[in-house]
Amino acid sequence: MPRLLFEKKGNAIWISHLDLMRLFQRAFKRAGLMLTHTQGYNPRPSVSIALPLSVGVESCCELLDFELEGETVSCDEICSRLNDALVEGVRVLRVYEDGYKLKHLAYLDAQLELEYDGGADEKTADSIRALFAREQLTVEKKGKNGITQQDIIPMIRSLDLTKKDDNTLRLSTRICCQNPSLNPMQLAAAIERYLPEFAPDFTRCCRVELYDTEEKIFR
Repeated sequence: MPRLLFEKKGNAIWISHLDLMRLFQRAFKRAGLMLTHTQGYNPRPSVSIALPLSVGVESCCELLDFELEGETVSCDEICSRLNDALVEGVRVLRVYEDGYKLKHLAYLDAQLELEYDGGADEKTADSIRALFAREQLTVEKKGKNGITQQDIIPMIRSLDLTKKDDNTLRLSTRICCQNPSLNPMQLAAAIERYLPEFAPDFTRCCRVELYDTEEKIFR
């Protein structure tokens, strides 16, 4: 099944996962690329996004699998035609065949920019580093079965905190994204819960890259 790599930035970060799916379905149609449909009582267009992205989070490494019916169209042409049909902020970066099996997707890199209206000093940075150096760090996770407590430390592969400017700290991390999965915004939630005096006034988050179980780039 063909796969495409796309980014979601700017105002497009406020598009929900379900609306993003509908957006791509309409884009394929406008581009004259007819999707196959699933079998069964309620057929659906054959498009699926590997990892749902939270509203408000940017990404430059999203993956979408699809299947076309009819004549063969080159990957470059699919990319060009889709980009002409998509909205600002959603852009296809690459279309290719024979992507890796999704069961091998294991980690993702994310960057969080923690913005402080009153400035970010070394005490703030040191306190956050110490927080994520703990052996256990529990946060609330909302799921289908309600709210549960989740220890996020085992799901953090690496974490680095640097100063971007006088008002912003940049937190770069590699975390688990499947079995189990960690939403990078839960790192900001942990700061708010355990270090309320150092909670940022605003947090920006972006997915940067995806990796397999051996930490090789996943495509």
